[in-house]
Amino acid sequence: MTRPLVKICGVARPGDADLAADLGADLIGLNFYPPSPRCLAVEAAREIADAVAGRAPLVGVFVDRPPSEIEEIAGRVGLDLVQLHGDEGPGAAAAFGARALKAFRVAPGEGERLDPALLDPYPEAWGFLFDVRHERLYGGTGRAWPYEALAGLAAAAGGRPVLVAGGVGPGTARAALLASGAAGVDVCSGVESAPGVKDPLLLLRLIEEVHGMSMGAAADEASMAGDERGERDG
Repeated sequence: MTRPLVKICGVARPGDADLAADLGADLIGLNFYPPSPRCLAVEAAREIADAVAGRAPLVGVFVDRPPSEIEEIAGRVGLDLVQLHGDEGPGAAAAFGARALKAFRVAPGEGERLDPALLDPYPEAWGFLFDVRHERLYGGTGRAWPYEALAGLAAAAGGRPVLVAGGVGPGTARAALLASGAAGVDVCSGVESAPGVKDPLLLLRLIEEVHGMSMGAAADEASMAGDERGERDG
């Protein structure tokens, strides 16, 4: 049985990237959105890439940047994946093919389920990420939301990863995975002592919590929880 993925995002220091990779992070996220306190210059991102040294794929996070600019940064830093975290549409994602991680910022109501057809315009994308919509911020909000809105999207993704973000950290990651059925978590502020400063103990706790689960066991537990809720509601 496979285990859920852990993406550590907003990494801003080589030492933090090195530790995350040593602890077993599956993906390392580097922020290139200028308004963010975690935004990196290309030179700083290159230092982080050197620190990771191929031990974990690097994901560049961009918000509504022209594809040509993204491609230039990706080449200079050595990014493996490109996360499109703004309002980019299918055309922008198609420019990066299987390197695209398409993010959706959503605000589902209680009990609402997101339409799996959301994924249809992105047949070549590597995977998908769902974060909570915020009036000003693009990620790193620490705000939880009804993760069960993602239930059913994993099947629509056709085996491609669906990651859940927003208010996820040690102590909440397991519940977010069980509720959403996602293939992994994307965590930023949930493992920080300050913006862009990762806390070693929180990193360890998160990765142990998530990697201690298996996808099959998580699916079984989520199904049992759903049955129990149905019995109570009935």
